[in-house]
Amino acid sequence: MSQASGPRLVKNVVRPKFPERAVVTAGMPYGNKDLHFGHVGGVFIHADAYARFLRDRIGAQNVVFVSGTDCFGSPIVADYAERVKQGEFSGTLVDFVESNHQRQKETLQAYAISLDSFAASALEPYHSVHRDLGAQILRSLHTHGWLEKLTTSQFYDATKNTYLNGRQVLGRCPIEGCQSEKGYADECSLGHQYEPSELINPISTLTGQKPEMRDVTNWYLSVEPFRETLLQWLQGLSDQQAWRDFAIREVLEYFGLPALYIKRDDLEQVDEAAVLAGLPPHQREASKSKSDKFIFQSLKDRDTAKTVLASFNLRYRAGRTLVPFRLTGNLEWGLEAPEIEGLTGLTFWVWPESLWAPISFTAALLASRGQTPSDWNRWWCSRDAQVNQFIGEDNLFFYGLAEMAMFLGMQGESCVAEPPEGMLQLPKIIANHHLLFLDKKASSSGQVKPPSARKLLDWYTADQLRMHFLSLGLGLKHVSFRPKPLDPKATTGSADPVLKDGNILSNSLNKAVRSCFYTVQKFYDSQLPRGPVSEDIMEMSERLILAFEQCFARQEFHTAIEQVGAYIRDINKLWTEQRPYADDCPDQQRRQAIIDAFQMVRVAVTLLHPVAPIGTEKVRVQLGIGAELWDWSRIFEPLESLVPPEHRFAHLPQREDFFDKTAYQIGDGDARSGN
Repeated sequence: MSQASGPRLVKNVVRPKFPERAVVTAGMPYGNKDLHFGHVGGVFIHADAYARFLRDRIGAQNVVFVSGTDCFGSPIVADYAERVKQGEFSGTLVDFVESNHQRQKETLQAYAISLDSFAASALEPYHSVHRDLGAQILRSLHTHGWLEKLTTSQFYDATKNTYLNGRQVLGRCPIEGCQSEKGYADECSLGHQYEPSELINPISTLTGQKPEMRDVTNWYLSVEPFRETLLQWLQGLSDQQAWRDFAIREVLEYFGLPALYIKRDDLEQVDEAAVLAGLPPHQREASKSKSDKFIFQSLKDRDTAKTVLASFNLRYRAGRTLVPFRLTGNLEWGLEAPEIEGLTGLTFWVWPESLWAPISFTAALLASRGQTPSDWNRWWCSRDAQVNQFIGEDNLFFYGLAEMAMFLGMQGESCVAEPPEGMLQLPKIIANHHLLFLDKKASSSGQVKPPSARKLLDWYTADQLRMHFLSLGLGLKHVSFRPKPLDPKATTGSADPVLKDGNILSNSLNKAVRSCFYTVQKFYDSQLPRGPVSEDIMEMSERLILAFEQCFARQEFHTAIEQVGAYIRDINKLWTEQRPYADDCPDQQRRQAIIDAFQMVRVAVTLLHPVAPIGTEKVRVQLGIGAELWDWSRIFEPLESLVPPEHRFAHLPQREDFFDKTAYQIGDGDARSGN
């Protein structure tokens, strides 16, 4: 694709720069379930809109969009066993994962998520590539001296004579301020990490008994040595506004000194002076909660403090800090890890292997296109390329910190935040806040169950839902999803918030597009009148294109949609004022109005192509124009330049919709009130 041409009337605008090649990834859903509204509305639609925009902006051949099913880990094993026990599934564990993977894939297709590859980490042809890359990464980190061999305690159910995986242990999260309803072996349902021994009141879900702790040895990535490099890098991101502010703040919270939180009431019940005397050197701070914060100079001192507190039967919660990142485990259902220094029979912990999974999926995709497996380096290890990872805020520790440390460690015995050509580049993280459901955080494992993504399509079209989710501004704050059919507080006469955004397409843009085609059919035999677009319309259009480009470059999707929505209303305003459809409209006025309105439709559908691909593609087909309609190297050109003089638009039947409505909306007058 050629370099995008500049505007003709709007001058002195600094336009954003885009890479020569781009990778877009979306967070990986677990292989034990169908997709719910949060998967699609909180991450996948945002990633897809950006991937589609980049294809239009820098060329489809220069964009790779990958994701896949996260197949390994204890939640999948537990759910599989329960489904088999209840008689709801028959087949192997692999069959279970594959069936879920296929349903996830079908749901994404129903939402027009245009992945180049939706892979699966345990299924071929992805598994072998994924395993080999994992072995390469672990050996490289070991060779460069970044690994620690640590022996820790793991939960063991003596009744069942088995080690317990992460979801077979249940207790209370020990992290200060955490509101999670469920704490598992070393991670709570909100993503907080802790040592297994820190879990409060653990029980085995297999027997209901308190499990023992037995020693196991695993490989960990040392994160502390990367502290200064990562701090400087994060500060640079903040200065450049390269990531969302809240995401940088969230990651920086892990750079505090090791700390423990102890309730003041608990300290008053023991010999406080004796407790304090036994602690390593520390600083004590009163927090806003009922606990005091005890700050230590090292993880070793904090661990010593834990032993002291345990001797007084004092409970504590750990603060966020840089701790070694576990890479391996001993799960039966996990990605095989290579033998190093005699440690055999290990599997990778699910989080680190999910961090390099997008690289594996890229490599497998390129191999399917006849390229060599190492060609993934052009996308992940080149300064001419950029990796854009769309995630939910719960996963910022893993993608924003652990992944970066792992990638830095791959450079060698020393590392820099701006790696040289040929080394893994540090990705750009685009994190979204929580997408709530009816003002509450919904979770498959929590009390508030999220609605199925597929079920939402009974009430809304994919384009409407894409428009709504992108309009919510999840980069700024938590936002509640309130679909009227699922809202018990909705009244008969209340508007549907989803349709408020979706009807910009289904009502406003539909009206504008149909008016153009019907009028040109009636008066000009379906041919576009030739002539220049009015200068004020061209200038308005150029300003919108430039503003939209800036918004998408910053992933400010809600602002981009708001601006296009105002522009679409201007099309209908022009139509109302000029009345080109009226028989008594002067021909020159009609011709100019049609030329101007078609130009505005051309701009609107081109800009909305990443947002509402189904309906905009229908408009393109009706226009009889090829994929060049989406090409940003021609975006400032008038529509006339895309069609020859003899070109005729296809005949448009009466009441033809480009942006559909569902039967629910058509049959319920109240539903339509969301306009």
